[in-house]
Amino acid sequence: MSRSGRPYTGEVHYDLPSPYVPHSCGLLHLPRFIAKAKRFVKGELGKSYHRNYKRGFDRFLCLHLEIDPDAVEEIVRTSADDAEIDRRLAEFFPKDLRVAKWNRELVHKGMSQMGRQALDDAKRKMGIEDRDDLLSFADMIEFDEERIP
Repeated sequence: MSRSGRPYTGEVHYDLPSPYVPHSCGLLHLPRFIAKAKRFVKGELGKSYHRNYKRGFDRFLCLHLEIDPDAVEEIVRTSADDAEIDRRLAEFFPKDLRVAKWNRELVHKGMSQMGRQALDDAKRKMGIEDRDDLLSFADMIEFDEERIP
């Protein structure tokens, strides 16, 4: 069981940023991807997060930016601190981040017909198929990490 008594979905990093938290550049999910990369390079990323590390939202963000997720990981691995990570990412990222396009896309993941089916499957596996307030995959992350009761 999780810390609130919910069914256990694997190790949960309650301190990871929400996918809804923007980076200073405006991109949602980027702080979370960076935080996961920091844990991964230290060997501290929980096994339950490995399945979607550099996949899922991480991969979709990189596809949006037309960059390789391994390059982001390498910047995190070889930077001395957060300021250097941010500086190097700013130099690496395209000039036009298309922030509004990405942010809208992220918050809607799981709302297409195919996405709703995948979301319903995920809810079923978690035993929460009655939760009609969880509308997107970002909401599912929020629920799993107990930011949504």
